[in-house]
Amino acid sequence: MKLIPVLTEKSLQEAKNRNYTFLVEKNMDKGQIKKAVEDLFSVHVVRVRTVKKGGENKKNARGYKRKVLPVKKAIVSLKEKEEIDLFETKK
Repeated sequence: MKLIPVLTEKSLQEAKNRNYTFLVEKNMDKGQIKKAVEDLFSVHVVRVRTVKKGGENKKNARGYKRKVLPVKKAIVSLKEKEEIDLFETKK
């Protein structure tokens, strides 16, 4: 199982509200995602939302075609007063 944290401006803003975003394997379901996050970070997961983004064909600046692979994101909400230190930003 792989959990890759998504560290973008939007995901870091959501992390302040205890919503953490991860890229997960396409075949993982919500129960497996919940168990993986709880085991890895020792937190209590309240809610798991998933988003699938299909692959697409694009052209780069030189006109060459390339394929963007499909991905699955999971947005995980935690219990009150729990957080994952990986997503903290400096003030």
